[in-house]
Amino acid sequence: MYLINNIYFFYHNNIGDNMKILKENKIYAIFLFLFIILSFLSIYSSSMYLSPTLGKLYYKQLFWYLIGIILIMLISKIKLKNLYKYSLIFYIINVLLLAGLLLFTKSINGSKSWYTIYGIISIQPSEFMKITLILFNSYIIYSFYKKEKEISFRKEFLLITIIIFSLMIPSILTFLQPDTGSVYCIISFAMLFVSGINRKWFIYFIIFLSLLVGTFLYLYFYNENIFIKIFGSNFFYRMDRIVNWNNGNGMQLNNSLISIGSSGFLGHGFNKTPMYFPEAGTDFIFTVFASNFGLLGCIFLITFFLIFDIYLINITKNIYSIQDKYTIIGILSVIFYQQIQNIGMTIGLLPITGITLPFISYGGSSLLSYMILLGIIINIVNADKMKKAYKTI
Repeated sequence: MYLINNIYFFYHNNIGDNMKILKENKIYAIFLFLFIILSFLSIYSSSMYLSPTLGKLYYKQLFWYLIGIILIMLISKIKLKNLYKYSLIFYIINVLLLAGLLLFTKSINGSKSWYTIYGIISIQPSEFMKITLILFNSYIIYSFYKKEKEISFRKEFLLITIIIFSLMIPSILTFLQPDTGSVYCIISFAMLFVSGINRKWFIYFIIFLSLLVGTFLYLYFYNENIFIKIFGSNFFYRMDRIVNWNNGNGMQLNNSLISIGSSGFLGHGFNKTPMYFPEAGTDFIFTVFASNFGLLGCIFLITFFLIFDIYLINITKNIYSIQDKYTIIGILSVIFYQQIQNIGMTIGLLPITGITLPFISYGGSSLLSYMILLGIIINIVNADKMKKAYKTI
């Protein structure tokens, strides 16, 4: 009887937990399989308005998914402490890559955002900066609270200063490409918010940000010449593009709204996108999907995103490691923000900022960044379950 009890105890706390891990990995596989189908159908349907010189992007997307799955398998096996340990090195490398874009690359569509290898593969460092910033912020915040036993106003100010400084370097470099880099701010804000610092800091931050944004908009609307001298004409025209979401004069937004609005309940049908708009396979992929599959398709896609998001929240909410919790908050903030921003900008609720739809939009760097983030989550969850299993033996 004693032997039977020990066998059951070992199975329940060791093999049983391993079986749960395998089961959860199957759930990830189901999510990825559905993402692949949705992405393939949407990109295939957008190809009618894409330049033939780009090739068959839907096949390229499958290739990037294959690379991404391999990355998930590799990252899920890496020791988490090594990711945090070398996060500063990752950060420096990524900053140098962002700086190199401005110094050594040619402008593509008015932007210096990609390294092109042999004219075939393009790499966008800003996508991978999101991952680096999450890991580096997590390392900074965790190290700070581990070292400081008594937290004072001055010490919190030091922490915030370090986080803002690490945020500003890639933000400025990305801004100069030019790109908004808004997701970097979301990451740092979310991770600081859950770090336990005094909530008064966020009041100060909101006041400061309001003054900064107010000055920026005042120059844009009422002192055009000064704005162009400070930020350049290229960024001024990009601001025009963003502001168009509000006045409804942008061709992209108008055509997007017409395509979605005319799709009805069931849509125009697969591969029957009615109108042209730029970036159909990337920024406006939701418009392509909505115009093809209508309101019913939109409900399905948004519901699928919600199920995926809720699943990630549920499997990570009881994580034991504080440092891993910071990382997870950073990852979830990226995924949630980009889902909301991409869908919102295609239906006129948010400014057009060039944000891709996670796991759906075409883009090697973009897709790989999401796959790496998912791999980190899988690593954290699996490692946490194994730790809890061994602790109970």
